[in-house]
Amino acid sequence: MPIRTVCCILCMLYGLKTWTQGASITGKVFSEKHSIPFVNLYLKNTTIGSSTDELGMYTIKNIAPGTYTLVASVMGYVPFEQRISLSENEQLVLNIEMEASAERLDEMVVSGTLKAVNRSESPVPVEVYSPTFLKQNPTANIFEALQNVNGVRPQINCNVCNTGDIHINGLEGPYTLVLIDGMPIVSGLGTVYGLSGIPNSLIEQIEIVKGPASSLYGSEAVGGLINIITKNNLEAPDFAVDTFLTGWGEYNVDIGAKMDVGKKSNVLLGINYFNFDQLVDNNGDNFTDLTIQDRISLFQKWSFQRAENRIFSLAGRYFYEDRWGGELQWTPEFRGGDEIYGESIYTSRWEVLGKYQLPLDEKVLFSFSYNDHSQNSVYGDTPYIADQRIGFAQMTWDKKVGRHDLLLGTSLRYNFYNDNTPATPLADEVWIPSIFIQDEVALANKHSLLLGLRYDYDNRHGAIYTPRTAYRFKISDNDILRLNAGTGFRVVNLFTEDHAALTGARDVIVTEALEPERSVNINLNYLKKIYSSNGTFASLDASAFYTRFSNAILPDYDTNPNQIIYDNLDGFSESKGISANLDVVFPNGFKFLLGATFQDVSQTENGIKTSQILTESYTGTWNMGYTFQNPRLTIDYTGNLYGPMRLPTLGETDPRSDFSPLWSIQNVQFTYKGLKDIEIYGGIKNLLDWTPNRGNPFIIARANDPFDREVVFDPNGNPVATPNNPNALTFDPSYVYGPNQGIRGFLGVRYRIY
Repeated sequence: MPIRTVCCILCMLYGLKTWTQGASITGKVFSEKHSIPFVNLYLKNTTIGSSTDELGMYTIKNIAPGTYTLVASVMGYVPFEQRISLSENEQLVLNIEMEASAERLDEMVVSGTLKAVNRSESPVPVEVYSPTFLKQNPTANIFEALQNVNGVRPQINCNVCNTGDIHINGLEGPYTLVLIDGMPIVSGLGTVYGLSGIPNSLIEQIEIVKGPASSLYGSEAVGGLINIITKNNLEAPDFAVDTFLTGWGEYNVDIGAKMDVGKKSNVLLGINYFNFDQLVDNNGDNFTDLTIQDRISLFQKWSFQRAENRIFSLAGRYFYEDRWGGELQWTPEFRGGDEIYGESIYTSRWEVLGKYQLPLDEKVLFSFSYNDHSQNSVYGDTPYIADQRIGFAQMTWDKKVGRHDLLLGTSLRYNFYNDNTPATPLADEVWIPSIFIQDEVALANKHSLLLGLRYDYDNRHGAIYTPRTAYRFKISDNDILRLNAGTGFRVVNLFTEDHAALTGARDVIVTEALEPERSVNINLNYLKKIYSSNGTFASLDASAFYTRFSNAILPDYDTNPNQIIYDNLDGFSESKGISANLDVVFPNGFKFLLGATFQDVSQTENGIKTSQILTESYTGTWNMGYTFQNPRLTIDYTGNLYGPMRLPTLGETDPRSDFSPLWSIQNVQFTYKGLKDIEIYGGIKNLLDWTPNRGNPFIIARANDPFDREVVFDPNGNPVATPNNPNALTFDPSYVYGPNQGIRGFLGVRYRIY
């Protein structure tokens, strides 16, 4: 055959191939965190499809003109569908964002054992919450966002200044340790401040451990810990901004960005700003329902590339807040005086933390953190000036020997605290050295046992030992049973932890030198994964827990209504109950997370058992969502339900209820994702318009006389009933168990560039 003929045939064949190529679709599949490899993509009711490569890229070729439904699916993510129309030879570029589903039970977690392990392989139960969870009910800080986590409750401790803490399984805020990237940067005075100011776009995940973790983390980790893990450079967006405002006039903006600095380093930058400056008094007591707030937080994290992928990171954060609440006519000129009542708090805080893996063949990691917290506050005419500095350094050696996975560590903690109260005549300064060991033994294919022991030395209290053990039985690939037991301890700085002691409404009585609290805990956890033939996935995570405290330091509000009495409990206190989460994802995109906790938190002294104050007997939470693929609209319905809790009334003549009613906060949100790189969201918070003043004659006692000028006292200091004070009350804003904010709308925008 002549060469010319062969060439003509080849050209014709090439032209025919080109003509028959048809339309094509190319793009990238990703989630909030990273590209998603090995995603199956196909055109519904056809045999045309493809899959993503290791970088999340895909191409679908040879598509005839027409209208199709593109489907993307992969284990661990909600299936994606989108209607598309293609013309002849059109080359469509379509980037697809997929949403993580409940099936992602193999996330890496570090909080339970100080090692990165798959969540399902961890012998310690660790709950994981992603930025997607936080976005279902957008809030100005993580503190508020945790209201929809089962067994975790943000507690408002003051009607006037609205400060609060986090309760885990009914245990108060000082029993919870807050960490950033595994470093205990928050303690006592700054508990709530560690949960504010980090943009959601820079958060990788939030890990929650319920139960003592003192064998790894020392003091404060008595009831549990919350670890905020920030993203690394590969997972963070190049730029992200998230801003919203509410019908009450609250304004919040989060900005996150990353940039390369040279060839071997990069930096993440986060800025959070929140402002609320509207005077709202819907309950008519002449006090602000919500504090006036102005705060800013700056966060920066540097990561450095090193040989053999060794770790080196350095992060810092600065936080400043000016907040006040009180009588509506209060202005800064009345600060600290006794003419107009106001509670004004200036807070300045900075933190630095880092990790450095030593250049050794063995895996040796040096970690450190330091924070400086200054607080200048006045509660009416009572000043509270406090400084707290906490330094922490830790060295760990991670070593595998046969069936043993060892972790050896030593740490040194520096605590400095001083304030202007009589309880701290001299600054409290202490160094606490520690050493700990942990061994996870693979007993068999389905059985593992973790043993741990920590030794701390505090020159005020001597040696403190905290052992722990954890057993994991992998019954099957879809059934895991865990049994954990451990101890915890807490060294107390009294005035860093109880806001009611600072309001000036009650005298504070400390009856003895306070000894460290000790706890013993046992937790049984069962995890069940269920796969349905129709593509539905569900997981059930259930736990039974029991914690017993000795030397418990609990405030006594009842002996004398004008005093708060502190001493070591001559008896014991208990926290026991059951908890369960059910997480279900349907193939049509509907998903829900339901949680419930039943608990009994009490103290027993002299044979008399009493329920702990401000602790609910049961709680429920839910997160429900559904995504319409066309238009790309997501609806989220979130909420919580709280059972009755005992409240701090001022005695038998106080007309306020001794127990709270059954109450619930519910929210709905609509999110539109049809624009490139932009999400528009809005909705309603507190749909039921619930506030604590329902069913009560008032919330703040004697709000009309905050300095008790018209209160008559008997020789023993007790208030006496008079015509203008028939119930013999004094000013007291500590009667609070939920937020005073009623129903309000919100509207926001998110913009991201990867």
